[in-house]
Amino acid sequence: MRLDEFDPNSVNVEDQRGSGGSRFPMGRGGQVGCGTLAIALVLSYVLGVDPGQLLGGLQQVAPQEQSGGPVAGTNASESCKLDQASLESCNALSSLNKTWQPLFAAASIRFQPPGLVFYQNVGSSGCGSAQSAMGPFYCPEDQKIYLDTDFYRQMDQELGATGQFARDYVIAHEYGHHIQKLTGISGQIRSAQQQNPRAANQLSVRLELQADCYAGIWAGKNKDRLDPGDMESGLNAAHQIGDDNLMRSAGRNPNEAAFTHGSSAQRTDALRRGMQGTDDAVCDVYMKQ
Repeated sequence: MRLDEFDPNSVNVEDQRGSGGSRFPMGRGGQVGCGTLAIALVLSYVLGVDPGQLLGGLQQVAPQEQSGGPVAGTNASESCKLDQASLESCNALSSLNKTWQPLFAAASIRFQPPGLVFYQNVGSSGCGSAQSAMGPFYCPEDQKIYLDTDFYRQMDQELGATGQFARDYVIAHEYGHHIQKLTGISGQIRSAQQQNPRAANQLSVRLELQADCYAGIWAGKNKDRLDPGDMESGLNAAHQIGDDNLMRSAGRNPNEAAFTHGSSAQRTDALRRGMQGTDDAVCDVYMKQ
């Protein structure tokens, strides 16, 4: 996807990289299996709640001395240009701001762009501890997207979600949760989950699919910047992180009752719906089911 380079004055970027922290949280016996890690990565990936709650029995990460890696930038220009993954993330964030702001203005809804926080291994958020094993996430408490860019490597090498647009989709999906926060949708869903805990997973799926659809809206409104293969890259990423696909990869039989993000088919359909839609209202269908 051919995006303009970000304007450092138009993006809200923070950098927590360079602080200490072990790579992954440990489970029983101080180890976590690859299947468990994959499930933890994506079941917590893109949820707009305290991600720490989603790690279940996994223990807290024990801080340790940082052995190397990126040093935090002191401003948006430095942080966004620390490496290619950071630059791509900032470019996507800038494009998302430019795309969504006029849509909010047209609907007479106050718009506030989200922040983007880079961290490495372990960080802190308004929703609690940020840990790499959670994957990228949006915190509604401070309205910021949290990202350890090493997740992009994991997407490519471990999840089979390759290509720049697959990475852009990650930011666009998290941004979708910010849209839900600003419009009050996420608050309504959280309230409904508290009132009906048995429907919590089903309601979570609806929230996630709408965020996928919103990611597609952004892509569709910038289709002149899509390169050949970008759409396929995004749809493949949505497929790879479907709950059923992840459960199979972890050696488990897919259990729809346990889905929190939607099946591979649901996620690809939601992203495609947004891409092909001419108005973000097409994503309202997920709140009417």
